[in-house]
Amino acid sequence: MKVLQDVTEQTSRNFFHDNQTLQLILEKTLDADFLDFANRELTVFGELCANEIDLRAKHTDREGEPKLKRYDKYGEEVSEVWVNDGYKKTIQETYDTGIVGFVHKEIPALGVKGKYTYSFAQGYLLSHAEPGFYCPVTLTMATAYLLDNYADEELKERFLTPVCSTGDGPLFEGATFLTERQGGSDVGANVVKAIKEGNNYRLYGEKYFASNAGMCGVAMVLARIEGAPGGSKGLTLFAVPWRKDNGEVNHLRVRRLKDKLGVRAVPSGEVEFDGAEAFVVGDPTRGFYYMMEALNLSRICNAVASIGIMRRALLEAKEYATRRNAFGKRLADFPMVRDTLSKLAATLHVEVATVFDLIGLYEKVTAGEATEQEVILNRLYIAIMKKETAEQAIHFAHEAIEMHGGNGYIEDFVTPRLLRDAQVLTVWEGTANILGLELIRLVNKYSAHIVFTNVMQKRLQQISNNEQKQIVVNQLKILTEELSKFANLDPDIQSFEAKKLAKKMAHVYESVVAIEWAEKHGGRYEKLAEVYLDEVWSLREIGDPMKTVQYFEEIV
Repeated sequence: MKVLQDVTEQTSRNFFHDNQTLQLILEKTLDADFLDFANRELTVFGELCANEIDLRAKHTDREGEPKLKRYDKYGEEVSEVWVNDGYKKTIQETYDTGIVGFVHKEIPALGVKGKYTYSFAQGYLLSHAEPGFYCPVTLTMATAYLLDNYADEELKERFLTPVCSTGDGPLFEGATFLTERQGGSDVGANVVKAIKEGNNYRLYGEKYFASNAGMCGVAMVLARIEGAPGGSKGLTLFAVPWRKDNGEVNHLRVRRLKDKLGVRAVPSGEVEFDGAEAFVVGDPTRGFYYMMEALNLSRICNAVASIGIMRRALLEAKEYATRRNAFGKRLADFPMVRDTLSKLAATLHVEVATVFDLIGLYEKVTAGEATEQEVILNRLYIAIMKKETAEQAIHFAHEAIEMHGGNGYIEDFVTPRLLRDAQVLTVWEGTANILGLELIRLVNKYSAHIVFTNVMQKRLQQISNNEQKQIVVNQLKILTEELSKFANLDPDIQSFEAKKLAKKMAHVYESVVAIEWAEKHGGRYEKLAEVYLDEVWSLREIGDPMKTVQYFEEIV
């Protein structure tokens, strides 16, 4: 048997080419000038991601992962993190595209600020190749959000300008340090303390899982000012520069870097503060709420990373299946293989379309143009889609490995890295259990289930009556009854049921989006919706027509 190499090493590819769902989203979302700009820039970036950035990602994962240098040759503590030169090049090339900066400042070629939709399109392409590095980009986006929305002008000048650098000045990557050893997801248990000194503060204590440690120029840190109340309400948000103006480390140290299963590109460490100078951001009593807003942004980034992994897994599986021969035929000629690839293609299309649908609402929320109910719906969409996409990323990586057979388990191919990188996405920014608790809070406090079902009903009313619509109408009716019952359960039973209902809500949301696309675009998108609905609602019975095989050439 001739062993196939990783397809990205065989041919020069472009992750933006043939990315039909993304291209239609951009056509719908951006005005003509912005669309022309985006298509040009994403074509260049898509090629870069599929080639140089992808090759560097493989090197970083296998041989060039970050290393901690705690002391210099004189024995002085420096807490420096070494990264390889290729990774540094990826940093420069990615931030220079404006993936962070153009959300907060004008794009020179257009004379207007960018949009989150464009930034997330860049993140989607990047995550085909390097979802590990998209973590520092995510943290930098969250840092920029917090500084732009809540810092005073002096802090913006000092920190926001370098955080938003697009090659026009020094770059500060960002970080958000929440997790402490005794608290984990229970942020209210945090004990890092802030002691006032002059006009500012000094931080003391430890953050136990601090991603982008040693690489960030500024970290956004939650700490408790002396005398503040316990729990999450007593936490204040601080901007903490990694280094002082003279270049020395700002009274902090990296105790160690975590030896992670995947996403090895990002240095995640344990950081100790020993009098680090820190600056209050915004209202000292609202630090936790600010960070939760940033967390929602990070959860969208998590979903974007997931769909990036999903599409890369499908591309690899499809490429292998069309090249590999077995039993006298191409793999792609076997009905079982066509079934797998068709289902993956349908799920990918629907999840990409749905993630960017929620991004459209997020644009409205961050612009301050959303109603109170839309703000609630935004939080709900983010929670259920972060959970669903992360779980699907693992499924897609698994299917790509199985399609490759034994080769899929060999590190010469990208498939093992996809699985390792996908696994963390179910954990970062909130596990399924934490997201289930978010659903419970939104239902109990804001009746989010009623908001959700009402919006789904209104969207369905805009679609012409057909068989696909009736399927979704029936499923929404069942879900509405279940959610009504869920809202009146005891807390323990709610927590038991929450994850299952979150998944069903994601499926209804995706189904509505799928049939909206089918009606608007027809053709291929009608077939993608049909395959998706059959799969997600288990509609096909034994012996029914093999739609995934019949539609294969058109949808895969």
